[in-house]
Amino acid sequence: MEMDSLRELYVDELKDLYSAEKQILQALPKMVKKASNEKLKAAFQEHLEVTQTHVERLDRVFEEIGKSARGKKCKGMEGLLEEGKEMMQEDMDPEVMDAAPLPVPGPVDRPRRPVRLERSLRSRLAQRDRNMR
Repeated sequence: MEMDSLRELYVDELKDLYSAEKQILQALPKMVKKASNEKLKAAFQEHLEVTQTHVERLDRVFEEIGKSARGKKCKGMEGLLEEGKEMMQEDMDPEVMDAAPLPVPGPVDRPRRPVRLERSLRSRLAQRDRNMR
């Protein structure tokens, strides 16, 4: 896909982020079910609720900009979740499984991405405007 504008880049990145969040929404219930430790289950459940909030916010952003959120698959998240799926299929003691590193980014990692993207685009637009003077 050829991108001719910063807006197209912004929308493309938002679609990637949306896809990642939706994939996480599908994976987290399985992780809740697989966890044996109650604190871990609660953490996964909280992560699920936070992720749902992220998806709802992104839905509003797409509505505001008049674009569809569909059309792109985040391959990075797909790979991370595939690794996690393989780990969860291993025959492990439940306590060992709870301690196994599952490669899913925490809720702290993801909210900053759209903010960084917006700041980057605003900075580039401002630079372009200065160069056009």
